[in-house]
Amino acid sequence: MQQLTFELAPPEPPTFANFVAGRNDEVVAALRQLAAGAITETGILLWGAADSGRTHLLHATAALAAGRGPVAFHTLADSVDAAPPGPGALVLVDDVQAAGDAAQGRLFTLYNRLRETGGHLLVVADAPPGRLPLREDVRTRLGWGLVFEVMALGDSEKGEALQGYARERGVPLAPDVIAWLLAHGRRDMTTLTATLQALDRFSLATKRPITVPLAREWGREAGDLFGRKA
Repeated sequence: MQQLTFELAPPEPPTFANFVAGRNDEVVAALRQLAAGAITETGILLWGAADSGRTHLLHATAALAAGRGPVAFHTLADSVDAAPPGPGALVLVDDVQAAGDAAQGRLFTLYNRLRETGGHLLVVADAPPGRLPLREDVRTRLGWGLVFEVMALGDSEKGEALQGYARERGVPLAPDVIAWLLAHGRRDMTTLTATLQALDRFSLATKRPITVPLAREWGREAGDLFGRKA
């Protein structure tokens, strides 16, 4: 059997369509408005745990906003430019808590210029504004706009998300398979959905339905790709 059937599927490009909102409906609604240029606040700050989906939402907003106006995406906070890319621009910054002294100065200037030109700033952080290791004036600016905590999915929500993901793609998935995946593999949604895609390929290659025994067999062969030994 080709090794391809044991490899995790490459992750899908992050969009709102493949983000499971869980308790984050309000966050998603605000970001959709931001991407459409339909909010008045200059800034939005998202914070949460590393596996909460905060960076997914950053990419999803950038993808939805593309074509509406100037968009600048900074995956590294230290790459921030003080000059907006144009009037009404949307600037997105990941891991803003890692910004060095020089980048913080540029971020402060950028915020003020975006405010003057009708632009918007979306930043992602690992803590709320008051706990960020940034200059006080930068923290203040970031706290002026909307601040949302991105809530990680609980196990029951992840199970519902996997079931919905499978249903949309026509993949039969029994509840006991979902329980096995949550108990025996990495639990972030990116890995869980990639695992499900790999199981679907393995199921088609072996002409067997996706069951717990099949998942165990795939997990033994996949080994470290899966995150734990089955």
